Amino acid sequence: MTPVVAAVGADVAQAFVEIGLLALVLAFLARVASKLGITAVPFYLLAGLGLGEGGIADIGVAEGFVELGAEIGVLMLLLTLGLEYSSDELRSGLRGGGVPGAIDALLGFGPGLVAGLLLGWSIPAAVLLGGVTWISSSGVISKVLSDLDRLGYRETPSILNLLVIEDLAMAVYLPIVAAVVAGEDMMSTATTVAIALVTVAVVLWVAMSYGHLMSVRLDRGNNEALLLAVFGLTLVVGGLAQQLQISAAIGAFLVGLALSGPVQERASELIEPLRDLFAAMFFLFFAFQIDPGDLPAAMVPAALLLLVTGAGKMVTGWVAAKRIGASTRGRVRAGAALIARGEFSIVIASLGVGLADGADLGIIAAAYVLLTAVAGPVLAKNADTLHDLVFRRRPAAGQRPAREQALAPTDA
Repeated sequence: MTPVVAAVGADVAQAFVEIGLLALVLAFLARVASKLGITAVPFYLLAGLGLGEGGIADIGVAEGFVELGAEIGVLMLLLTLGLEYSSDELRSGLRGGGVPGAIDALLGFGPGLVAGLLLGWSIPAAVLLGGVTWISSSGVISKVLSDLDRLGYRETPSILNLLVIEDLAMAVYLPIVAAVVAGEDMMSTATTVAIALVTVAVVLWVAMSYGHLMSVRLDRGNNEALLLAVFGLTLVVGGLAQQLQISAAIGAFLVGLALSGPVQERASELIEPLRDLFAAMFFLFFAFQIDPGDLPAAMVPAALLLLVTGAGKMVTGWVAAKRIGASTRGRVRAGAALIARGEFSIVIASLGVGLADGADLGIIAAAYVLLTAVAGPVLAKNADTLHDLVFRRRPAAGQRPAREQALAPTDA
């Protein structure tokens, strides 16, 4: 064996050991999060802070591999998000979610934008912080609803409709903010945004109108063929979307949206392990770029943002659930469920890495996601208790439990 080959082999072996140890750490953290009944996102961020540069143990993991895995993780997260919605659900959400969606944008985006300006940041950084505080985590929320067995509750459709509205709003927001961050002039920005919006509209129409034809063809293959086809299609569409100045994440979302029927369910089950693997790398890589020493100072503004935007989500959930006839208890549950932020907030913050205020944005975004990803599930789990405290109600003797109330005719 030549010295060059031996050196390469040693480097590969070292990378295997580093990545393997990292995966074992993540596995342990995922198990801890499951035991506690919360999402693993804050644990992954903490692991990245502790194991990255400036952390308690810089393991020097092969960053090229982790960075590429992180980029794929974004696509997998958005793909599985698109797989959660059918075309009919999307149309329904668009028809009935306008007013709650507008309130959500005002109370979610506004505080982040104002906070960025008060901190003295540039307009692009402040706009990005507005996006960070606006978008609820569909991944965290869907897991919480499933874990708490609330998918059949009266208010749940209002929650899902809001998530649909937010995800589609990202198809407009991301091209705009990408052009602003790039520092393009007004004419170039307008051209970039126009091309992006037209492309998104056309692809969305094709996905909703003809996606079933692709689904039928994909459904004919076995699971191995389906997994490879969906994974490959997601990367191709994401790459093409990126070249057209549209976020690759939106391209992945539209791929998921295009799949329907039995193949949609099969693809969701097959993609889930890949999503979890690459998403963990995404959160890790984001945290690798943050100096843990800067995090304590970011906790105060992050906590204030949590209080303000948390109250905003409670208002949004209340309005949305009220419009479909949910009781006050259901409205409180809807608001509490929307508080968690996660994958999309980190995606948005990562767009500002090249800005002068990008480091500060990343630190506050990480602290904010850490707080909301923990507070959201905890508040959702105890929403009925919160309702009773606020409205000073106590269950009367013989009163039906919360789940039965949620499914009763007056609350169903």
